[in-house]
Amino acid sequence: MNQNDPISITINGQRYERHVEPRLLLSDFLRHELGLTGTHVGCEHGVCGACTILFDGQPVRACLMFAVQAHDHELTTVEGLAADMQEMHPLQQAFWEAHGLQCGFCTPGILMTLVPYLAENPDPTEADVREALSGNLCRCTGYQHIVDAVLLAAKQYSVNSVQ
Repeated sequence: MNQNDPISITINGQRYERHVEPRLLLSDFLRHELGLTGTHVGCEHGVCGACTILFDGQPVRACLMFAVQAHDHELTTVEGLAADMQEMHPLQQAFWEAHGLQCGFCTPGILMTLVPYLAENPDPTEADVREALSGNLCRCTGYQHIVDAVLLAAKQYSVNSVQ
């Protein structure tokens, strides 16, 4: 792509066209250009998982990608999970019910990691959930309430796809 060429991306079902610098990180594009601040930036090295989004349905670290790499792709951020402000995504609801968050900084990345995971693994064990979470760091909890929330979501809800 040329620096003067616009990128075109579908994010949470909405199409965006923007001119961007070739080295603009996808996480910065989402946060600063589009105001989608639910994608958090923690380590900027892809280690903590706070910036996880769905890229064509697969979890990726937005801090490790350039915005131009998302040209002609479909992204989902945590803002795209809930159908509206009145109805949370089933996994978000389970996090609320099971007290699966404290400060909430890591939560968007964890949710975006686990939505496709639960779609592929609808009946996980505690060990399965802990392994799925291994790429997401939380400094506030011992992970037990997060694991409980995921197991609750798997038990109570059918999390088949991002809404």
